[in-house]
This record gives sequence, C-alpha cells and structure tokens, in this order.
Amino acid sequence: MNRYILSLDQGTTSSRAIVFDMNGAVVTSAQQEFTQYTPQESWVEHDAMEIWETQIKVAGEAIDMLPDGSRNIEAIGITNQRETTVIWEKSTGKPVSRAVVWQCRRSTDICKRLKEAGYEETVRERTGLVLDPYFSGTKIRWILDENPGLEERARKGEILFGTVDTWLLWNLTGGQVHATDVSNASRTMLMNLGTGEWDSQMMEILGVPAAMLPQIRPSVGHFGVAGSELFGKPLPITGIAGDQYAALFGHRAFNPGDVKNTYGTGCFMVMNVGDKPVASKGGLLSTVAWGMAGKLTYALEGSVFMAGAMLQWLRNDLELVKDYKEIDRLAEEVEDSGGLYLIPAFQGLGTPWWTSGSRGALTGLTRATKKSHVCRAFLEAIAYRSRDVIDVMIKDSGRTLHRMRVDGGVTRSDILMKFQADILGIPVERPSSVEVTALGAALMAGLGAGMWSDPDELSDLVVTDTVFQPTMDNAKRESLYNGWLETVERII
Repeated sequence: MNRYILSLDQGTTSSRAIVFDMNGAVVTSAQQEFTQYTPQESWVEHDAMEIWETQIKVAGEAIDMLPDGSRNIEAIGITNQRETTVIWEKSTGKPVSRAVVWQCRRSTDICKRLKEAGYEETVRERTGLVLDPYFSGTKIRWILDENPGLEERARKGEILFGTVDTWLLWNLTGGQVHATDVSNASRTMLMNLGTGEWDSQMMEILGVPAAMLPQIRPSVGHFGVAGSELFGKPLPITGIAGDQYAALFGHRAFNPGDVKNTYGTGCFMVMNVGDKPVASKGGLLSTVAWGMAGKLTYALEGSVFMAGAMLQWLRNDLELVKDYKEIDRLAEEVEDSGGLYLIPAFQGLGTPWWTSGSRGALTGLTRATKKSHVCRAFLEAIAYRSRDVIDVMIKDSGRTLHRMRVDGGVTRSDILMKFQADILGIPVERPSSVEVTALGAALMAGLGAGMWSDPDELSDLVVTDTVFQPTMDNAKRESLYNGWLETVERII
C-alpha cells in the first residue's frame, strides 16, 4: 500500500499543498497565489482568512488528484512564511486586522525607541536576533497600540497571537490547538534562545501579554488532528517548522557546518551549528532550526529580503517582462550586466547591514544599456546578496565551505545559479526537485508519525540533479564583488 504525507507550504505570495510518497517524491501538488496589500510605503499586509481559504483549497485539490483520495495519507506537515503576525479573537476565530507580513517595516519607530532605551544588546543576548521590524514582537506591539482596548482583552485571554503556522494549526483543529513550534517561536523576538521558552523579560520590554502567546512545542511530534470534515478522515499534524528550517531539514543538513540557501520571495542562507547557539558579530541571526527528540538544533542565518519578490516586481509593477522565463531569456542575450548594479533595498537591507531606511538603486546606466542588461543585473543582485551573507557566515562560524545546497523556485534559473557559483567560487548544488521546503515539513511529519524511526533513514531520499561549477577567475570575481560593495556603501 502507498503511504503518503500531505505537506502544507504556506508562503509569502502563494499557498501550496504537496503530497509526498515515502521516497520523498512529489505525487500531486496544487498552488494558488493570494493578494498582497501595500497600503503605504514599506507596509505589506495579507488577509489571514484568504491565507486559510487558499491553503485549505489547494490541500483539497492535491488530495483529489490521488486515486484513493486521503485514504493513504498518514500525516500532515506544515511549513510557513515566518514572522508574519496574525492576531485574532479566540471566541470567533476572526482576525482583528490584516496580517502584518515579515517584509513590513511599520514598526520601525518602535524599534528606534527600544534602541534609544538601550535594549539592543538585551534583545541580541536573550533572543539571538537583532532589534529590527522584521520580527513578530514589534509587529504585535504595533497592532496592540493601534487598536484601543485590544491589549486588555489580550491579557484576559480573549485575543490570540500566532505566526502563520499557529493560524493554520488553529483552523485545522477547529480552534482546539493554539501552539507553535520552537523554530517559529525563535523568530518572534519573544523566545529565550537558550531555553526554548517564552522570555518574561522580552514580554515585559515589548508589552506583550503572556495569555495571547501559543504553547511552544518541538518541531517533530503530535500537534493535533485535522478533522474528517476537512479531508475525509482525521489526519494527525505531526511536523511544523518555519520555511527556512524546513528547507534545511529537507536537504538533510543534519551535521554542524551544513549550509543551504533558499531562493524564494526572499533569500535565506542557514547553517546548522549543532546543539549550542553561536553568537554572530557580523549581523547574522542566531536561531533555532528545529526541536526533535528532546533536543534543540541551532542555526546561523543570513536574511536577504528581496529575491523572487524582486522578479515579481519586475514583472507585475514595472511590466518589463511578461513572465520569469523572459527574464532568463533576456539575461542570456548579454555576456554581463554592462556595468549595472541593482541594490535591492526595497525594504531596507538585511544581513549584514540591517538598515531600515535604505532604498533601492540601479546604477551604471548608459545609452548602451538595454533591457537585457537590466534583467541580468536583477539576477546578479540575488547572487551578490548571497555572497554578502556567506562571507560573514564563514567568518563567524570559523568554517570553510566547500559547496552550497540550494532550493526554491528562483533556482530554476540556470544563469543565476551559474553566476552564483562564479561569484562564490564554490560549487552550487541544485536537487532534482526544488520543493525542498515542503519536503522538509513532510519528513518531519513522517518522523513525528512514526513512518521513519530515525533521521538517518532519510539520507538517500533525494539526489543532486545539477552541480554548477565556478569558472570565473578570482581576479574578475573579486573585481565584480568589490564594485558591488562600493555601490552598496553609497546607498546605505
């Protein structure tokens, strides 16, 4: 009998559902984009109900493609866009406002006040994070400030907070389970990195009532049951992780020093650093990758806010191209970007600068510049930003990297992957399936449901399909990258 796992991959721009078999192969999948709201500069919002509706719809579609429906599905795994903040009424399950997305910078002034009050080092020491609007804690504070009476209701337990995993879990279980996993909790700025529990001092600093916070649980294990009215039979939910850690798990990066880079809406590089957190001096985040079998696995992470979202902007807002394939086609028409550098500071810059006020720039324009040069500069910007992160990661971890594993929809661009290998000077390995994030959630759920007994059993599920080898000479590599750094310095 076939045995399947349903993976719910709730991303920043779309909801996906993928059914995997015991070999880690995709059996069926469905996807639907949902609305992005940008009511003013640097604000990004989602409709939490639309997130839920699209997610449950595509889950049903993926199941309907199976010959026996849900009969052979044994577990559900959830992976999600992190930091995005949903607050809802416990009694009705209705959100009190639109979800504040991880990209949103509306809580910049709150962060500024906390920095002026001297809390920057406290945040870093207790949570492993930097004091930035990126994380959920200041987003919660902003929503409470903007809705009179909401904080008092939250203290009474009438108002609940969750990242998107918690929101989906709440709805899947009919409001029976208000919980999150330790990887998502570590991105809220409210969890103590050492203990894996909510931190009373951070709750006090941010003014977030404990009663509105979900229970923190291990990433692998039983969270609850999705009712039969949803999928035709009760399905246990046995694995949850934030998208970047699910991707790390999907790569089976179980050893300290293993690194992956996910190219999605943003671009996120994560290194497994083992069972003790590593403090960064270079703007990386120290965080929890997953909790399993009573132990926490920690990671160093570098964050690039714009990757696929930048290409979406090129297509939808500038209308410079009709689709993503056209970006690649145009970029391949030229040997290089013609001296162009695109700095993707659309919502500030993440690692290693962490600037909220920077804005994007396209420099080096001449009369010889063509649309193909612009498209190539957009792709190269993603690779340059990944080099920014990996250089700091090597320095902070004290490790030499010999390869980089990649995943995410943007990695379908061969020209980007080749330039990435060239600008890093190491091989870039792309698996045969780029759905590694959803696979990671499925593998966690399978372990949580007892379908596998040990992570070692997962090592041979997926093989590398394509290896992009660097061919650029070192002098050219460093000249291009130094030009990039000089351009960044002019805009931050």
